[in-house]
Amino acid sequence: MDVPVYYSKAEFIETDTGNKVSRRATIAGPQNIILGGKTIISSGAIIRGDLRRTGPGHAVVISLGRYCLVGEGCVMRPPYKTYRGNFNYYPMKIGDYVHVGANTVVEAATIGNHVVIGKNCVIGKFTIIKDCAQVADNTVIPPNTVIPALALFSGSPGRFIEDLPESTQEMVESQTKQYYSRFQPLER
Repeated sequence: MDVPVYYSKAEFIETDTGNKVSRRATIAGPQNIILGGKTIISSGAIIRGDLRRTGPGHAVVISLGRYCLVGEGCVMRPPYKTYRGNFNYYPMKIGDYVHVGANTVVEAATIGNHVVIGKNCVIGKFTIIKDCAQVADNTVIPPNTVIPALALFSGSPGRFIEDLPESTQEMVESQTKQYYSRFQPLER
C-alpha cells in the first residue's frame, strides 16, 4: 500500500477540477495560465503567466495538462526571442502526466505527455520534449533542443543516453496518478 503524502490544508487551494496549488507558489498572470485538472503546484514554484505577447485581451501563455506535478522551487516561464526587432514571448504547452522535479527552470516551447524532468535541471528556451521522454537530475538542455520520444537525456549539456522501454507511458501515468491520490490534506 502507498503511504500518503500529507500537506497542510491551509497551504493548498483546491480548485473545482482538482488542481492543488500551494499558497506559497507564485502564479503571475493567472488569467493566462490553464491547468488541465488534478495538477499539483508545489511550494515555492513560480509560474510566469504575466510574460506574454503585447496586445489586447487574454492570451494563453502557459498550459499544463492533467496529472502534472510542478516541484518545489520550479520556475516556468515562456520562451522569448527578438524577431525583426520585435521582442516577443511565445506560449508554452505542457501535456498530461508531466512531472517536473524540484528547483528546475523550464523555458520549453512544448512538453509532450508522460514526461519526467528531474530536479535541478535547466530546460532551455524553445526546447521540444516529445512524449514519454525523460531528463535526468541536474541536466542542462541547451535552447532549441528536440528530445525524441522515449529518450533519456542527461548531462551538461544534456545529450542522448539511452532509449526508454515501451512501458514508460504506463509507468509514468501510474506514478503521477498514484502521487496525486496519495497527496492528502492533513486534517487538524
